[in-house]
Amino acid sequence: MGWMMWTPEVAAFFGCIALMLVVMTVLEIRWPTIERKGWLPIATTRGDRLFIGLLLAAYVNLAWVGLSAEEASVWPGFGASMLLLGLVMWKG
Repeated sequence: MGWMMWTPEVAAFFGCIALMLVVMTVLEIRWPTIERKGWLPIATTRGDRLFIGLLLAAYVNLAWVGLSAEEASVWPGFGASMLLLGLVMWKG
């Protein structure tokens, strides 16, 4: 794994993803999901919203890294991506 750029921000991002997968597994076992229609244009399950939210989070992080200055912190992009993911999970 020495070839990867493991910074605290990257570790936090992947740690959050791993934690979300564990929580989603427990939720699915305890309370099986049903499809519902939120503000996304399709009916989605909890897992669908997680997948869509993770894709959006990845795009936000990539956009932040690509558009910010070379020495800029990646924490704002991480925070924005997690807020967007939370919004999709809650209202999507």
